[in-house]
Amino acid sequence: MARYIVKRFFIMIITVLVIATLTFFLMHSIPGSPFNQERGTSEAVQANLEAFYGLDEPLYVQYGMYLKSIVTFDFGPSIKNPNQTVNDLLSRGFPISFELGIITILVALISGVTLGIIAALRHNGVIDYLAMTFAVLGISVPNFVLATLVIQQFAVNWSILPAATWSSSAHMVLPTLALATGPMAIIARLTRSSMLEVLTQDYIKMARAKGLTPMKIILKHALKNAMMPVVTILGTLVAAILTGTFVIEKIFAIPGMGKYFVESINGRDYPVIMGTTVFYSSILVFMLFLVDVAYSLLDPRIKLNAKGGE
Repeated sequence: MARYIVKRFFIMIITVLVIATLTFFLMHSIPGSPFNQERGTSEAVQANLEAFYGLDEPLYVQYGMYLKSIVTFDFGPSIKNPNQTVNDLLSRGFPISFELGIITILVALISGVTLGIIAALRHNGVIDYLAMTFAVLGISVPNFVLATLVIQQFAVNWSILPAATWSSSAHMVLPTLALATGPMAIIARLTRSSMLEVLTQDYIKMARAKGLTPMKIILKHALKNAMMPVVTILGTLVAAILTGTFVIEKIFAIPGMGKYFVESINGRDYPVIMGTTVFYSSILVFMLFLVDVAYSLLDPRIKLNAKGGE
């Protein structure tokens, strides 16, 4: 396990480096300068601004400066908010985005697993059909479309929940619902299909023959093995949720990283775009690593080795 962790650590570093490199060259492949959008700015002023941010240097020099900023975790000042550094924006916005992401993941996981178990236990019944219909709708409707629908219904028509900002628990309900519905539907379908397969295994039949209660059979024997497909896809879902918060935060006016990231794209704010990309890619790569470890802990038959295999 120790050798596997060390090897994965180096793989994670290489992965983040590749993502950072692609982001850097894609950003700089766009013609023009971030200061071209400034109306009434003379060429001399633009040249001074580019010199201040190092944009007048050769591309390989800028790339070296960018790698240094990654190693030191100091991404410098924002172009559109020169009085604030990228680190300041991350320290201000990421805790809110992280809180929204964690709440969404917990809601999606708990409700999705519960719904999948109920559907499996009521296989081919009304509850099963209703649960899977809900799952299909949850997967089909994009979260930004669902966000507008829940705002219209719960905030405008019924006026029972606030539509924007992030200042109380009531403000968390609608954005969490918009973000969690899709992942919850995916988890529910996976849990249902996996649970149906597990419930036909011989050791489940043996547990029933021993007189164990259905609840004990589900929680102690069936659920652990049924969670394997869910854990497998959990890393991808976490990535989708954490990056999906950007659009939802913009819709609900949540002061998280989504606000700064969307504004940075519109304004071609290189430091914010590249700093945010590296920061989030590091988190997501680490989450995928945790999923691999959790996978081996759930099934002792799976052994992790230094070659990264199972």
